[in-house]
Amino acid sequence: MILKTLVSAIAITGSGIVIARSAFKLPEIKDRIDSTVLPKATSGPLAETLTKLEAEHEGLTGIAPLQSGADAFAARILLADAAVSSIDTQYYMWHADLTGTLLLDALVRAADRGVRVRLLLDDNGTTGLDTEIAALVTHPNIEVRLYNPFNLRVAKTLSYAFDFFRLNRRMHNKSFTVDGRATILGGRNIGDEYFSTGSTALFVDLDVLAVGAIVPQVAADFDRYWATPSAYPAGAIVGEQKESDPIAKRLADFKNDSQMDEYKAILNNSNIVSALAAGELDLEWTTTLLVSDDPIKGQGAVPREDLLATRLMEAVGNIDKKLDGISAYFVPGVAGVKTFSALEKRGVAVRMLTNSMEATDVLPVHAGYAKHRKDMLESGVSLFELRKKVAPCDVTKHLGLFGSSGASLHTKTFAVDGERIFVGSFNFDPRSTRLNTEMGILISSEKMAQNLHRAFDESMSGLTWQVELHDDKLVWIDSNGNSDSSSQNEKVLTSEPGSSAIRSMALTVIGWLPVEWLL
Repeated sequence: MILKTLVSAIAITGSGIVIARSAFKLPEIKDRIDSTVLPKATSGPLAETLTKLEAEHEGLTGIAPLQSGADAFAARILLADAAVSSIDTQYYMWHADLTGTLLLDALVRAADRGVRVRLLLDDNGTTGLDTEIAALVTHPNIEVRLYNPFNLRVAKTLSYAFDFFRLNRRMHNKSFTVDGRATILGGRNIGDEYFSTGSTALFVDLDVLAVGAIVPQVAADFDRYWATPSAYPAGAIVGEQKESDPIAKRLADFKNDSQMDEYKAILNNSNIVSALAAGELDLEWTTTLLVSDDPIKGQGAVPREDLLATRLMEAVGNIDKKLDGISAYFVPGVAGVKTFSALEKRGVAVRMLTNSMEATDVLPVHAGYAKHRKDMLESGVSLFELRKKVAPCDVTKHLGLFGSSGASLHTKTFAVDGERIFVGSFNFDPRSTRLNTEMGILISSEKMAQNLHRAFDESMSGLTWQVELHDDKLVWIDSNGNSDSSSQNEKVLTSEPGSSAIRSMALTVIGWLPVEWLL
């Protein structure tokens, strides 16, 4: 009887999935013309200076880290305002908030000047923007495509019920390329919380502004994604324009927002693009390597040797002394624990920083990390977890790579042997490895690598918990010598910061479930 009921349930579910897929089909891509990257701009604010600098540093890439949210925001807006020929940009998330609206407005201003704009968005991150996207595609100089779009536009997540395996694969890449001359790469999505402004929760992140040899490579990589079958022309997905100038209307709604004044001040005070145009920006000219997944990953599995993770490790080469990494979502899995353990056995010091339970924004990912925490510590890996302080904080106060009080990590970077550093979208987790497409840049830079090593050496004080094993039990040590416990003298916590009975139970249950491949 039970077996019969189970078979019936499976049959009904299967029939429902087939019917839903038939009822909510994605449009077929017919007669699509895939535009390609335009030649480098030969005029405009950036062209003359960068042409000269590229000639002086042939084959090299000029790098400027964008560590603060203010610099990262200003660089994007001001680069868009400086564009004269093209803007090619792709993002996993583009929020319908002030930051997202201001950047959309900057793209429209550029298009109004005759700049060709191509915008490629993962559809998982476009919630609330269908009206604006529909308006963008009517502009003669703007093309918008959506990566692995959802079948339903209202209650989008219901699409997972009948198209899970496709929709579970997302484009996590992030790049912003202007005039074929300059590009921004890193971990930031487009949204208030990624640029350290306003009252929203902060994500600590890292981008780089790059010019020179890497830019044509990023442009060519964008073309691969633009032409992939997973990228659908947005007009066929979001429908026809229903409002007149919805971007301007949304922007008007923010007119009296205090964050608008903050952004105006940031733009007025930033000289990052003017300094670049004048040849005065402090650029480090060095060798770089762009590493990016094949966009076909969005349609199904790809051979292990073709994965970004595999090619990145090959590019990094031998690790002799130390590996310091920051990963917002750190789920090493059994294979990762073995890799770190092997490095430790060879005498390589491995230190990793991720979010604590109290700082994470995704508890299931923390569960995936927590189940391997003890094994990593036993292998010799040093683990640090970003704290989330209880006291109110000034959200404009920045504390280096580790952000401000109350922040949550979103950074994805690691440094090797004081010589090389990776900055990009790739987390140390199964989702980044197997499911999402990712990209990043491996930079030969003693300066940047040593800065990250130094951050681990000197800048942990009061910002992180160091997790250790005492008598075979996990403890959390306040690196500032203080404690959140009632005892002023106690420096070690024996229960996980931010835990509660419910959260601890959830952590345990999630750890039991066979879902690590999804995290």
